[in-house]
Amino acid sequence: MPTRFSHPDHPPGVALKRIPLRKAAVLFIATVCLCLCGLLYLQLEQSRRHDLSLAQVASSNLTRAMAQQAEDTFMKADLVLTSLVDWIQADGFGPAQRPRLQQTFARRVLALDQLHGILLFDQKGQWVVTSFENLPRGAGVADREYFKYHQQNVSSVAHIGPAIRSRENGEWIIPVSKRINDRNGHFQGVLLAGIKMSYFDQFFKSFNLDDSGSMFLGLTDGTLLARRPFVEAQIGASLSQNEIFQKFLPLTTSGNAMFTSIIDGVTRLYGYRQLEAYPLVVAAASSTESILAGWYDTAFRSSLIVALVLLGVGLFGWVFIHQVRVGERVESDLRRAQEALELIATHDSLTGLANRRLFERALDIEFGRGARQASPLSLIMLDIDYFKRYNDTYGHVVGDHCLAEVARALKSCCHRKADLAVRYGGEEFAVLLPDTDLHGAMTIAEQIRRSVIDKNISHTGSPNGYVTVSLGCYSFVPSGRDSMDVFVERADAALYQAKHSGRNRVATLSMAGGAEALMRSDR
Repeated sequence: MPTRFSHPDHPPGVALKRIPLRKAAVLFIATVCLCLCGLLYLQLEQSRRHDLSLAQVASSNLTRAMAQQAEDTFMKADLVLTSLVDWIQADGFGPAQRPRLQQTFARRVLALDQLHGILLFDQKGQWVVTSFENLPRGAGVADREYFKYHQQNVSSVAHIGPAIRSRENGEWIIPVSKRINDRNGHFQGVLLAGIKMSYFDQFFKSFNLDDSGSMFLGLTDGTLLARRPFVEAQIGASLSQNEIFQKFLPLTTSGNAMFTSIIDGVTRLYGYRQLEAYPLVVAAASSTESILAGWYDTAFRSSLIVALVLLGVGLFGWVFIHQVRVGERVESDLRRAQEALELIATHDSLTGLANRRLFERALDIEFGRGARQASPLSLIMLDIDYFKRYNDTYGHVVGDHCLAEVARALKSCCHRKADLAVRYGGEEFAVLLPDTDLHGAMTIAEQIRRSVIDKNISHTGSPNGYVTVSLGCYSFVPSGRDSMDVFVERADAALYQAKHSGRNRVATLSMAGGAEALMRSDR
């Protein structure tokens, strides 16, 4: 019968808790792995941001140098044009002045490496004077963008137009031009200085860029003037949809941005800067692949090391958890064996009832509890009537069966978990009833007596012809100084009285007026 008196070293009602070692091990290993992965991610992310930050600084410095070089290049050409325009507007460019102008143009071109040539056109776009020895032949330049611009604009500011091929020798040039007026301010022609695109190409090549890097010079409207790497088909292409022109230049004239090029589809980190003196934009970019090449190598090696560590932790964890599982199985087997031994040690193997060892342990606990709570404690002692005759008549095997049937009847009447049914010895049984007074004990005792009779176990050695039991009840309130032996003896005395009075009955022993009073029940 289940009972709360299951462990001698723990008070009743206290459940034994064990640490779920396997779950804790899994959680610990998972936490270690997550921490390692988290630390790796943080370290790699910090390293990546550091590399990108260094690349941004380098890109900003590079675009600053490019902007300075471009501004110096165009400013020198602008100054040459300005001085020549002032001279031409003052002295004209008639046949008498042309030889001197040609010599001056040629000297200025020799003085500036970036200049392809200086050319003067009249109001119809025809060549008048050039820095070359021979005038080019052809239809003139009236169809050129820069010529149309000066025809329609009276501004004396230098105009930088889209890159063109020189009609003198086919070389790519960037035209810087100024309008020439007569004394009345009417349009008289255009003075042009052609800047070699190869000059910027050589300048771009002086910087150490990766194979996928790029540099470009463009107008603020997005027209591409020069680019590294040089692709002739891209010269004059529009970059107006480029993110630099769409998103960033409207907000700030210089900065850094990472995006994918619309020209070749390569993702790069760009540094860009708009010139202050001229409508030009320079940009330099390194591919993210080259910027992060060292980071990728570090990330691979770090990830490999962490992966090996995780593998080691995982293998160790697997072995450890496997051992924990084996240990748990062994512990479970030992626990079951211990429970079996405990059951054997505290219960009768024939009837399944508690034995005297458990009965004495329960008495000790209930005496203390009853004394603390001032609650009554009752004991029923019962004995099978004429059991020796039963054994002699039917044999010990059938006698054991009879004992088991009586035990089942006993257990069926013990409805509370705290009630303890005991095989006290031989054919004698006991029922310990905590928090039960004498009246309650008598009621249960009568239920037991009737339950045994209802089983109708044949017994020819009994006057009744069937198995009956005699029961003795005793109840008292423990005070803390009581003797368990006396308690059992008094219940046993009540049982003796029931047997002496004719058996198959319930007798009680109580204290009244300082003397024991006997009450019988034979229903």
